[in-house]
Amino acid sequence: MPAGRTSPRSGGTILELLWEAWPPRRAYELIEALSRRNSRPIAPPTLYRALDFLIRQGLAAKIASRNAYVPRIHPERRQTCVFLLCTAAVRRELEDPRIERLLGEDATAVGFRISRPVIELEGTCPQCIDAGAVA
Repeated sequence: MPAGRTSPRSGGTILELLWEAWPPRRAYELIEALSRRNSRPIAPPTLYRALDFLIRQGLAAKIASRNAYVPRIHPERRQTCVFLLCTAAVRRELEDPRIERLLGEDATAVGFRISRPVIELEGTCPQCIDAGAVA
């Protein structure tokens, strides 16, 4: 397979693993899970190529603050994605065209080109607040 490309089958398996788990999965956790699932070792470059493919397709996103990956809830929407990351439990993906427009205008005004339109907000979700968890 040419460099920089990945098999849709391996990408699909990785996407399945991302959907199966919370919190976001780190690359080496994915390598271990894929190796167990496929009964053979998976090389890190293979995984990173597949993750890059999924990100380019809008199917996954990297949560930089946790150096981990999550599936995109709305892959058909290519706008800026805001992740609300609960420190105790779940995450929510928020997509608001107003946020994308405002950030895009501000970036353009200063000559900045956005390459990774992902915003991460960490805090506590309503369920955890009700349960007494504190961020």
